[in-house]
Amino acid sequence: MRSTLRLLANVKPARYLEPFAPTGLTGLQTHPSPRPTLIYLYKTTLENLKAFPESSAYRQSTEALTRHRLQIVESTKPPGYEAWLERVKKAVATEPERFASLLQADGSYAGALRDDNTDNPRGEEWDGEKMGPTTEGPVRTPEEEARWHQVIEESTSTAADSHSDFHTFEMKWENEPALEAEQVSEIEKQIGAGLIEEVIQVAEGELKVVDELYKTKAWEELEEKPRPGQWTYFERKTE
Repeated sequence: MRSTLRLLANVKPARYLEPFAPTGLTGLQTHPSPRPTLIYLYKTTLENLKAFPESSAYRQSTEALTRHRLQIVESTKPPGYEAWLERVKKAVATEPERFASLLQADGSYAGALRDDNTDNPRGEEWDGEKMGPTTEGPVRTPEEEARWHQVIEESTSTAADSHSDFHTFEMKWENEPALEAEQVSEIEKQIGAGLIEEVIQVAEGELKVVDELYKTKAWEELEEKPRPGQWTYFERKTE
């Protein structure tokens, strides 16, 4: 039903969903890069859960659900993904130190797509930090924004060859290809939790819950033991 709302909001069906276009749900716009966003959130959640005891029921259930959804998202690759990945690896391998601050724990570099579906080495990439509550795009602090632009500026700057003042070399950061509309719809169908933008919101919320539960060490014994019968609920009486 909600996929239908998105189609009605866009009016004309297209191969790709238009970033930031209405989804059909009030206040929720089409996310520009749902795949790398979800992969980052899920992997971060799984990494943070490692701090919980293996016996924790919350860890066990959340890990199972998160791994299941991560597998669905990772297995759905956009057209041209493998070729894009090879190009990115070559670009990073040229001068890895320039991209070091953008390297994720799992060895990946998260990126987003511009709203015009073209590559943009200078600005629209999402670095997995502080997505807004409506998941409408990249949200960073002024310091993070300055650091990002500095890294991108350095990575795309020209350098003179030792034998020529006119020979230049440019390193380009290329965004991950966008998922097709049908692929997004298939992910939504497999996960079964609404639009992919809603799935992202849930993943963001779960990551926050993991952090809060870790701070309170919710798996430890209660400081004040419950009174006898406190957690005994009403039961059906039998004769």
